[in-house]
Amino acid sequence: MLLKQYTSHTFEAGTDEAGRGCLAGPVTAAAVILPPDFVLPKLNDSKQLSEKIRFEIRPLIESQALAWSVYHVNSEKVDEINVLQASILGMQESILQLNIRPEFILVDGNKFKPIDHIPYACMVKGDSRFMNIAAASVLAKTYRDELMEALHAAYPMYGWLQNKGYPTKKHREAIKQFGTTPHHRMSFKLLPETLKLPLLFDDNLS
Repeated sequence: MLLKQYTSHTFEAGTDEAGRGCLAGPVTAAAVILPPDFVLPKLNDSKQLSEKIRFEIRPLIESQALAWSVYHVNSEKVDEINVLQASILGMQESILQLNIRPEFILVDGNKFKPIDHIPYACMVKGDSRFMNIAAASVLAKTYRDELMEALHAAYPMYGWLQNKGYPTKKHREAIKQFGTTPHHRMSFKLLPETLKLPLLFDDNLS
């Protein structure tokens, strides 16, 4: 059973990210402040939920939350600062976008950097322990999935509709056959035999 929050603060924000292990697309982070009386029995770590359930409960989270926000860190920025720093940046920016300033931040994972002098705590597997982090994980995952589905229309050969940019066999075979797109993370090992590929698709590819 998920705990409502970690502290007694009224405005405790939970934050989480999605997409760290992907070869393409953004790292997407979300932050959520839930009311003290929040109840959502189906809520859990987004990885433990089906896609149907995630999209079913997203509007319930959004309508009942005191505040929520989502922030995408694009692949170019991921390459520039590395994926860990991009994850931290995304969580920081999602917190700054909240229309309520948190009194405390609960972070999924074990790495974070202070933001706006707000006290925080890192929680390993926090998305399966606390409601506010679990809610953030659902928002981050669903908004990132929607973005990858939209990008799939321009680059259908990579199977992003199904793999959402993760390193599946089909995704890697498509990289080998067609090269990369502007949405691939060139700092990642896209194929076992190479770190970077020179061929870039044009942004106007249809």
